[in-house]
Formats: sequence, structure tokens, C-alpha cells
Amino acid sequence: MITLASGLRIYLACGVTDMRRGMTGLAMLVQESFAENPFDGAVYAFRGRRAGLIKLLWHDGIGLCLLMKRLEYGQFAWPTVTTTGRIQLSPAQLAALLDGCEWRAPVKPRRPELAG
Repeated sequence: MITLASGLRIYLACGVTDMRRGMTGLAMLVQESFAENPFDGAVYAFRGRRAGLIKLLWHDGIGLCLLMKRLEYGQFAWPTVTTTGRIQLSPAQLAALLDGCEWRAPVKPRRPELAG
């Protein structure tokens, strides 16, 4: 389990990203598309055309880190494209995303109304 600091900035790249990109390619994407510094300590999340793979890019103060996670079943919930091309998530939302949960519109659990 990866613990995330409460003040950590997390950005989700909306839309589809070429998942053949490595650390350097994703860092360039952050600079060119978002006009952000990929070395500022924020986490940037990317998803490819097949929705079962996600890549996280961040700089931990020493060097760039790249985390990949592939779901065996299901897909990662992902927003549609926005005007800025990204949205900001909280650490709790990122944790739910990495667990494969639907964080955009949680479904209220159904409770039985009658016993028996």
C-alpha cells in the first residue's frame, strides 16, 4: 500500500494517452500539454485506450518515479476531456481509483426493506 500525503497535488490527464511513453515522454507531456513542471512533486495519472492500465508519474525529490497498475478485470473510471485537459483529485479519490472503484458517481448500497 502506498501512503499519500494529505497536501499532495494529484492531476488526472483526461482522455487517452499513448501508453508506450515512458518517464521522459510523460514528463514532456506534462510540460507541453499542462504547462506544469513535472519535477514539482505533484502526481500525474495517465490512462491509455484500453482502460485497464494506468501510469502515475511523480518526482519524489530525488528522481522521477513511474508506477504502473493493470487491472486483471474491469476498467479504471476515467473522466471525459475537459477544457484544461486535466482534473485535480484528492488522495482519497486516487486511492479509490487505484483500487478500481467507481469514484465519479458512487452507488448507494441497497438495503432490504422487509425481513423474511
